[in-house]
Amino acid sequence: MESLNNLMYGFGIALEPMNLVYVFAGVFAGTIIGMLPGLGPISALALMIPLTFAMEPSSGLILMAGVYYGAIFGGSTSSILLNAPGVAGTVATSFDGYPLAKQGLAGKALAIAAYASFVGGTISIVFLMLVAPLLGKVAVSFGPAEYFALMVLGLTAVVSLSDKSLVKGLIAAVVGVMISIIGIDLQTGTERYTLGTLHLLDGIDFLVVALGIFALAEVFYMLLRGGGGKEQPRNAIGSLKLSKSEVKDIAPPIGRSSVLGFFTGVLPGAGATIGSFLGYSMEKRLAKDGDTFGKGNIKGVAAPEAANNAACTGSFVPLLTLGVPGSGTTAVLLGALLVMGVTPGPAMLVDRPDVFWGVIASMYIGNIFLLVLNLPLIPLIAKILDMPRPLLLALILIFCMVGVYGMSFSIFDLLLLLGFGLIGLGMRLFGFPTAPLILALILGDIMEESMRRALQISGGDWMTFIDKPISLALLVVAALSLTLPLIKKLVVARRARA
Repeated sequence: MESLNNLMYGFGIALEPMNLVYVFAGVFAGTIIGMLPGLGPISALALMIPLTFAMEPSSGLILMAGVYYGAIFGGSTSSILLNAPGVAGTVATSFDGYPLAKQGLAGKALAIAAYASFVGGTISIVFLMLVAPLLGKVAVSFGPAEYFALMVLGLTAVVSLSDKSLVKGLIAAVVGVMISIIGIDLQTGTERYTLGTLHLLDGIDFLVVALGIFALAEVFYMLLRGGGGKEQPRNAIGSLKLSKSEVKDIAPPIGRSSVLGFFTGVLPGAGATIGSFLGYSMEKRLAKDGDTFGKGNIKGVAAPEAANNAACTGSFVPLLTLGVPGSGTTAVLLGALLVMGVTPGPAMLVDRPDVFWGVIASMYIGNIFLLVLNLPLIPLIAKILDMPRPLLLALILIFCMVGVYGMSFSIFDLLLLLGFGLIGLGMRLFGFPTAPLILALILGDIMEESMRRALQISGGDWMTFIDKPISLALLVVAALSLTLPLIKKLVVARRARA
């Protein structure tokens, strides 16, 4: 009852006319930012800090939070239509979303993404309202050893889903980790794999690798097949309507992935990207038609979209209740709150309930705005697939180059983009999965940092990863996720021989 009263108090703040304008402006700007590779919510929020300085803290955070979850919501558009993920949290959406678009079902894929994002965001807001203070305490119990085990589990879960070869999945993951450690080691100052060039001292940005591996590799693959001069079919958009059977198929994955995504987002350092990959891998294991994932399965769109939006909302738990940013984006939000004179933490529920409950209530409204805003625009946005194939390839190429160059204004990054495009083409031709490489790239830094901290605390004792129950349980599950597929293949092979 107390939570309901607090929520009503929050709605009183969120429904103020100016705050409604801020909610709409935030989610609209976030949707556009999510669609355009290269922008990203972090840079957008950083630029907004001076604008929110003179606002009421509740209004400022409502605006910036809208940009954040709006970008996650809108990032699925470029993933589905162009195979060019706008933000890291929508990479998993492209695995089945882009094949659906190529099958003439772009409208349906975008509609599923919109519905799943709305439901995932809404479910996570309910959890945020009910259990935020309690989950904040649980998140504190995760130390470096537990975070390392969690990252290992996330990576092995994706590697184990490699359809053709577990070995190829492991190779791709190792390559991803190697790419992630390029640059200066922040603890020792040692240069690693920089090849003597200053351009690699800061490492290789995720966007360069993702756009190269996915979008540019797709351009090269189409050209290699001689598809540059072929027209897209006229029914490329398809219907937005979902049949009863399709709704029945995607409802359980959306529900499960929403819960999984929220609890993943609660853990500082996890966030929408890991949540989406875990949601995708969980549904691929549970689905009877799991072998069709990656080929245009609607559940492969619904699961990561529900999970990444739920995780986005879940990341506000450690931010608001502990003052601990769970990602780069929430770190910027933390800085904005401090600039506005608000100190997040356990006392925030008492000292600034207007900020805490106002933001939660605004998320309900923002999710409705996003659904109403995006669904009518789907036919218009999806018409991008009606373009002649050469023009579409040129558009993808321009998106990639502008996104990468606009991020760093470096010609070297454009050369890296070309290199990763060729690597992505080679992976596609030789049957290497791209998901383990991308996830390993994202998790590599966190895994290394968590491992080092755990070893420093334990005095170099590797048993620290096994001594703690949570980390032990996570590592056991990670080991099982790799060994069970091998055991299953051996059993099938023996039966075939018999």
